[in-house]
Amino acid sequence: MALSNIVLLSQIAGYVIALILSLCIIVPMSLHQDEFRGHCLLFSTGIWQESDGQLNVSWSSQAYCNYTIFVGVMLFLLSLIQIYRLSLFLYKGTDSSFLSAFIDVVSSMIVCGMTIIAALMITLGFMVWCKNMTERFRSCELAAGQAIDIHDGIYTGGFYIELGTAQFGVWASFATWVGLSVFALLKLCRYHQLENIRVSMYRERQRLINENADSPGSSLGRESTTSAPQPVASKE
Repeated sequence: MALSNIVLLSQIAGYVIALILSLCIIVPMSLHQDEFRGHCLLFSTGIWQESDGQLNVSWSSQAYCNYTIFVGVMLFLLSLIQIYRLSLFLYKGTDSSFLSAFIDVVSSMIVCGMTIIAALMITLGFMVWCKNMTERFRSCELAAGQAIDIHDGIYTGGFYIELGTAQFGVWASFATWVGLSVFALLKLCRYHQLENIRVSMYRERQRLINENADSPGSSLGRESTTSAPQPVASKE
């Protein structure tokens, strides 16, 4: 199997993994927002009330959760498009062009940047929430399912699993897209190397043509051909 096919198959496998991991971000984060009545626990803080034992939550902006969901949807769509596109290349026995490989490198790096921001949001924001939970419970996991905020009507039964799954999904997605960026960069370098070889071969061919045109043997041959005496007809 050619090297291009190996890289192409590796890219398709990477995008399939990225597609699955994007669902690990979209589904749990969407469930979390639904169970928390549109609130986002990332970076949310609060004070435990002595009277009823409830948490007076100061909810953070919904933009934290919305951004992570947006990143998950973007990863899902990009992975789906790339799987379809590369599968067509594999079926036809062709590969992407130099410009397409360059676009893949740039887009993969942009996706990596957006994914690492979402990963930091989920990780650090979840740590802030769990810090509040451990003020009353021994661990953040034990707070799941407890009636900690009846006033807002939130359901806390699945927040630990949901945020844990989203955290795994976003960090694994970041690692996967870094690998996809490396594959795209390898393909771009290979195209650049082939282009340099073509240019070098063209220059070498032009040099050989010029040398043959300017060589003494070729000039003498032309002179001998042009200066050769014409036969004179004999008189009887």
